[in-house]
Amino acid sequence: MASELRRIKTKVFERELEIETGGIAKQAHGAVLARFEGTAVLATVVAAKEKTEGEDFLPLTVNYQEKAYAAGRIPGGYFKREGRPSEKEILTSRLIDRPIRPLIPKDFTFETQIIVTVLSADQDNDPDVLSVTAASAALLVSDVPFDGPAAAVRVGRINGEFVCNPTRGELEKSEMDIVVAGTKEAIVMVEGGANEAPEQDIVEALLFAHRCIQEFIKPQEDLVSGLNIEKREVPKLVEDPFLAERLVSFTKERLREAIRVSSKIERREKIQEILRETVDTLAAEFPESKNQTLRLFDALKKELVREMVIHEKRRIDGRGYTDIRAISGEVGFLPRTHGSALFTRGETQVAVMTTLGTTYDEQRIDALEGELTKRFMLHYNFPPFCVGEIGNRLGPGRREIGHGALAEGALLSVIPPKEKFPYTVRVVSDVLESNGSSSMATVCGGSLSLMDAGVPIKAHVGGIAMGLIKEDDKYVILSDILGDEDQLGDMDFKVAGTLSGVTALQMDIKVKGITREILSTALKQAYEGRVFVIGKMNEMISEPRAEISSYAPRILTIQVKPEKIKDVIGPGGRVIKKIIEATGVDINIDESGKVNIASTSKEACDKAAEMVKEIVQEIEVGKVYLGTVKRILDFGAIVELFHNADGLVHISELAPTRVRKVSDIVREGDEILVKCIGVENDGKIRLSRKEALGERIEDYRK
Repeated sequence: MASELRRIKTKVFERELEIETGGIAKQAHGAVLARFEGTAVLATVVAAKEKTEGEDFLPLTVNYQEKAYAAGRIPGGYFKREGRPSEKEILTSRLIDRPIRPLIPKDFTFETQIIVTVLSADQDNDPDVLSVTAASAALLVSDVPFDGPAAAVRVGRINGEFVCNPTRGELEKSEMDIVVAGTKEAIVMVEGGANEAPEQDIVEALLFAHRCIQEFIKPQEDLVSGLNIEKREVPKLVEDPFLAERLVSFTKERLREAIRVSSKIERREKIQEILRETVDTLAAEFPESKNQTLRLFDALKKELVREMVIHEKRRIDGRGYTDIRAISGEVGFLPRTHGSALFTRGETQVAVMTTLGTTYDEQRIDALEGELTKRFMLHYNFPPFCVGEIGNRLGPGRREIGHGALAEGALLSVIPPKEKFPYTVRVVSDVLESNGSSSMATVCGGSLSLMDAGVPIKAHVGGIAMGLIKEDDKYVILSDILGDEDQLGDMDFKVAGTLSGVTALQMDIKVKGITREILSTALKQAYEGRVFVIGKMNEMISEPRAEISSYAPRILTIQVKPEKIKDVIGPGGRVIKKIIEATGVDINIDESGKVNIASTSKEACDKAAEMVKEIVQEIEVGKVYLGTVKRILDFGAIVELFHNADGLVHISELAPTRVRKVSDIVREGDEILVKCIGVENDGKIRLSRKEALGERIEDYRK
């Protein structure tokens, strides 16, 4: 790490960017304090000095952490301190990891940790994209070999114009929210969503983002310019040419045939059998060569798959480049869930369930911006049995949270607003079988499940994963990739959307030189695949069910004047508690006067609604009411019409003839019909019994 204080200050898109090193956290191997306006993050890098025995991969961990003090807040909860990572922190850790990891040499096998801490949050500029830039700069000033710099920006579009790093206020008006990370030469990662944006607009957004990234690359170059930073040497693995030659001759043809097996399980078993035989055979000829044999075997496997695709124009399972695997499924296959769907594409299968709830079921999030709520949630589960493995289940991992967030973003744009559909919606995807892009299968199954639950989504959302095999100037784009095609290929590009446009996308690129042509071709091919997939989905269910499940809560919404809210609630909540006790419903009232009444019983909802309406109803002059005599006075009777509405029947209005004593006509507790004959300026209500004598009391009983 640089020992001298170095600070670069510049303006980027009319906002101040400052990157500093050598001033704080000097015992870390690399540390950078980055500020963008009022948001500041500290990125630190530490790499172990000794290799862990037996490791032949990059053991990198990235941890992003938000401190409540950064926004001038004290954490919620009992302990009043930061605890386990929030979903936002986990997603941002992944956001930093994905563009940074490919830029550290794979042969650098020293355990490495990057920690990014949010020290200040100005509520306008999200720390997530700044954290990628800070992590890159910290790696540059450290002794860790790094093929950077890299940076990330967020792209929005407002009134047809692209905006780099829009503020939170601007994002609320934006048609898209896409984070793009890249180096000076190329885009390496994309993550985000849009409101059914056309494919060409997505291409333009990504190219705009790459131009913006350059503005965050240059300050990093200036930071390290002139600094004497010694990078660790990456020991080059010396392969035994005789071992490599022997492995190819012993393995190649059998491995080629095993790769051609279309069934994932059978293919995996055959490859594992060949691997075991290869390791055992070569170990006898080349002692202590197991790790080298494993690396050579994986390299040969990758070479054969890519050769098959590029030169033989044949994929592992025999499909053409644009072919989609067989699709099947059904909706409503579970009897007691509010909505359910089983979606199968090839050897990937998901069961997706939808549950409807009330406002009380909304997720409450203690975030830097304050307490937030979510009324649409999607949770993705990837149990080990779905790939035929055994594993510990200790809660969702980072991958599950990331895939769930991607699928949630894909469906969010078609979820109706709260004003139209006042339910909290939870979608759960359980992956039952996986061989490529279970997250996109989750999008498809989620769309089917939502329609089965009667959620009035405006259109089906389909998802598909695209791959890339690139050799020199030749490239092939693959639709609906398998797990092996993802692992051995050069790009994993997940695209979800409706027939009208893209709603979410995620792209990880392993090679440089992704051109406009490649992006445009991939998105066009993804659209064609999406049309096919949605066509199959429409065969299962083509529009939302007219009625929600009988097991789901009914929500009845009525509007009251805001000044009447206090009457519905009552002193100490006594009135609303009385309604809930009498009907068994749940009631939620917002500050605008919208009253949501929820129950699985329509009759209970209707009864509660009538009670609320009675409380908030206002007196109408000329209308007849059935009231109860509450008090007898010398000059008349006080009659209660409804909640908090009493009126006076003057003695002269009790009967058409002269009345000597009020008690001669009415007594306390009597039910009588009265007509409202006036309301004074002070709100006092004048009633008349004699004006209502022609009415039948039975007609006014409820």
